Amino acid sequence: MKPKFFVAILFASSLYWMYLLYMPFLLAIMIAALLAISTANIQSYLEQKLNSRLWAAFSSSFLLAMMFFAPLGYFLATLTLQLNHLETGIFIKIESFIRAQIANPPEYLLFIKPYAMDMLKGFDINYITKDALSLAGKVGAFSAGFLKNSFLIIIFYFFAQYNGSTIVRFLKRIVQMSVEETTTLAKELSSVMSIVFYSIIATAMLEGALFGVAISFMGYNGLLFGIMYGFASLIPVIGGVVMWLPFMIYELSMGNNYSALFIAIYSIVIISGIADTLVKPFIIKEIAQRLSQDNDTKPNEMVIFFAIIAGLTTFGFWGMILGPAITAFFLTILKLFEARTRELSE
Repeated sequence: MKPKFFVAILFASSLYWMYLLYMPFLLAIMIAALLAISTANIQSYLEQKLNSRLWAAFSSSFLLAMMFFAPLGYFLATLTLQLNHLETGIFIKIESFIRAQIANPPEYLLFIKPYAMDMLKGFDINYITKDALSLAGKVGAFSAGFLKNSFLIIIFYFFAQYNGSTIVRFLKRIVQMSVEETTTLAKELSSVMSIVFYSIIATAMLEGALFGVAISFMGYNGLLFGIMYGFASLIPVIGGVVMWLPFMIYELSMGNNYSALFIAIYSIVIISGIADTLVKPFIIKEIAQRLSQDNDTKPNEMVIFFAIIAGLTTFGFWGMILGPAITAFFLTILKLFEARTRELSE
């Protein structure tokens, strides 16, 4: 057997066993690597200021944990506690309100009364209460799993930041691509991921803060529901509705008509109309212009938007990171093929 075939067999075997060994951590490693690519400019800035790659990696990891994972951890922990202390009376009041509205709808909504009554036939408040308690247990289990995965992501993120330049140089040596092609691939992926990451953080913080401030004046936990609204806003089209509509129904069932009207108008006009429709595209465009100085590597905003939707649909929460990364990688490979085809034709 020729030595090169023997080495190839050894490499394939080691790759297979490495896959089995690290399979439980592959998603965490992938997310950490993509987050490291997204925040490479922060790492470079911290290295220049601190004059230490180690302390820069520590600092960027701490910033990521505080900015991204700490709010999610607080949200999941608080939600679990709230679900465990739900009062059945709240559900009964809401059910009574909904039944009363359906029984006596406005004249312009009379046509939906038969359909709504049919939907309520199988409605059992006791069953929903049991589901809420079951949901609390599921959220608790999910919270524990999420915190474990978050810890792993932060650890892998730290090593990716600390050893990032070494890993990149190693990959450039072993990948059968020219320096120009590897540079193009790195620039495209880094540009898209940076824009996606900072746009997600900026818009979620803006919309979450707007909702949290308004809801806190009504006596609710503004921090909790602001975080919830921020992450709900990542869901296209219906993201904000899943937050403000339950609040409106609850306030109406409690007889607080003015509060219900305020939260509906405020969410539709200020958050959805102004912040989401007018301010959000401006934020994304501004971030894209600042991070993509080279027009050749500047990604299309619509491509990023649909990549996020596809990622969320296919992979769930982490799809907002994976979707754009996969799309950017695919489009960059197409550009490289196009460049090689042009060279061969000439």
